[in-house]
Amino acid sequence: MKTAIFEKAGSMIVEEVAKPSLQADDDVIIKIVRACVCGSDLWSYSHGDNKEGHSINSGHEALGIIEEVGSAITTVKPGDFVIVPFTHGCGHCDACRAGFDGTCDNHPGYSNWGGGYQAQYLRFHYANWALVKVPGQPSDYSEGMIKSLLTLADVMPTGYHAARVANVQRGDKVVVIGDGAVGQCAVIAAKMMGASQIIMMSRHKDRQEMALESGATAVVAERGPEGIAKVREILGGGADAALECVGTESSIDQALGVLHNGGRIGFVGVPHYNNHPLGSTFAQNITVGGGAASVTTYDKQVLLKAVLDGDINPGRVFTDTYHLDDVNQAYQDMADRKAIKAMLLVD
Repeated sequence: MKTAIFEKAGSMIVEEVAKPSLQADDDVIIKIVRACVCGSDLWSYSHGDNKEGHSINSGHEALGIIEEVGSAITTVKPGDFVIVPFTHGCGHCDACRAGFDGTCDNHPGYSNWGGGYQAQYLRFHYANWALVKVPGQPSDYSEGMIKSLLTLADVMPTGYHAARVANVQRGDKVVVIGDGAVGQCAVIAAKMMGASQIIMMSRHKDRQEMALESGATAVVAERGPEGIAKVREILGGGADAALECVGTESSIDQALGVLHNGGRIGFVGVPHYNNHPLGSTFAQNITVGGGAASVTTYDKQVLLKAVLDGDINPGRVFTDTYHLDDVNQAYQDMADRKAIKAMLLVD
């Protein structure tokens, strides 16, 4: 089969490798139909990010068809059309029951987060609960709907997670930091939860326009103290909630700066900083929450129905489409900000 390989910083290649096989009784083999590139994939592509050369791709979002199932699998069968989340929650531990399957107690750390999805086939481990069945087959859906379904593997649940852990309430004033696909989906989530004002912090016109189409009420291009002052001017004070969708120390500082005392941060950007003392928030009474998104929980409870009913259209974040053979161009265009999110045609 074909799979994308991280060759080195700035270079993704496609190689022929052996098709995966079942290794455990709760494995499934999935024939990938659509995959994509995530903003988090760009850390290794652009900087190396301590990733070993000539190693598995970090892709972790897909739609596919179940091809083979292990003996313990009772929830899906060959031929089922599924959303393939980046997480592998068990569904019955305390964390999963509380709605935090992105950090499952039984599958801790990296055992709960998938990779290698930018390929023709995938072995998905701990599969009995985490996969999300979609009615019918891919051919039953428009390409626009396929795009929205693909966002349910990561970016839409991740944006939703930011709003959920920040406890966004009806009437809240919300600031979204990060104008990539997750930030765009955080705007959608804040609107779903009834926010009265949603400010997108963005310097890029196409991303500003997308956010406004999705429910943002204003955009702020400035950063640092100037950006914080502009947000506070628009809101007439600080924000109730800040949704941090980048993963840098400066974006956390921006989130802390736009909040009124007693405000709430939902952070879902994969952190690329080591130290940010929690004690620094003591004098502000800030509530901080965040981590890996509860993809399966949100899809099954809220988001799949919202997409199928046409209530939300997160698929608009896919601005460019590529064949798997052109995966390096997909990465490069996202790194150059020519594409907001790149979809990969696999089959």
